[in-house]
Amino acid sequence: MSHIVDEAVSRRPADTAPRAVDPTGRIGARIRIERENRGLSLRALADRSGVSRAMINKVERGESSPTAALLGRLSGALELSISALVARAEGEPGRIRRLADRPRWEDPATGYVRQQVSPDVAGPRLDLTEVELPPGAEVAYPAAALAFGTRLVWVLEGTLTFDEGTATHVLAAGDCLRIGEPVDSTYRNASNAVVRYAVLVA
Repeated sequence: MSHIVDEAVSRRPADTAPRAVDPTGRIGARIRIERENRGLSLRALADRSGVSRAMINKVERGESSPTAALLGRLSGALELSISALVARAEGEPGRIRRLADRPRWEDPATGYVRQQVSPDVAGPRLDLTEVELPPGAEVAYPAAALAFGTRLVWVLEGTLTFDEGTATHVLAAGDCLRIGEPVDSTYRNASNAVVRYAVLVA
């Protein structure tokens, strides 16, 4: 891939205050494990994802915190959903996940916060994630990050704008969208209030 980036395509509005930093610090290590399990060099993953080799190395070593958009590029290149990648990094196995035990991760670029709701169990994956997107924030994902499994987006609170290729969906609380064929997509919060939504990947 000819276009190599050193930072993710995600945006934090200037007036949005940062939140707590992800305490686990295991996502980079998981990316390295997944890369090595596939026999990929740093250069090969860089070519597949469009993320520079230097940036991948920093993320794997824990020297740089990945953004949501960067995770989208890397997970797509590793043929994993973002939910699966983060769950493997942070989740504890078991059939019940208590509210207090949800792995929580914050995008340093946008203030987007994701919590893994579904338990981490063996067998076919069913990932349920709750997301909070601050006012004015947006997170863009390449088509490759959305190429695995069937996805539902269910808005729990606020109004979410979802750009799916050339189509734009404005979703109010209670609305549920089944995402179609993978295309470059963006989650946007064009409102003045936090939007909270759930993503199911089956």
